[in-house]
Amino acid sequence: MKQAKLMEAGGDMDLPDRGGMSAASDFDEMAENAKQATDFMKAMAHESRLMILCHLSSGEKSVTELEDLLALRQPTVSQQLARLRLERLITARRDGKTIFYSIADERALRMMDVVYDMFCKSKKPA
Repeated sequence: MKQAKLMEAGGDMDLPDRGGMSAASDFDEMAENAKQATDFMKAMAHESRLMILCHLSSGEKSVTELEDLLALRQPTVSQQLARLRLERLITARRDGKTIFYSIADERALRMMDVVYDMFCKSKKPA
């Protein structure tokens, strides 16, 4: 596989060659994919929403559980949950008066795994 080089301070980083654009339709598809990726990352790019997704990545939680875990007031949690629902990253289930939330988008779960690996996992000494 061909490799492209990305110069960084202190060295090179190998990146896979994604191939060139062969037609205007390829460019249009790339632009649409970039828009979708940007919208996805914007939805996650908020500390409270990221924390909600982090907690939901371990399983379904009620609004009350999320309030306690995040030490946030109910209106704040509800506002962030509404944004995540709007972006279809999470889903809600009602059981009586209690609403439970879970991750609905596999990409969000995969992204939380990456975030965990990059920022949360304990670093073991080599």
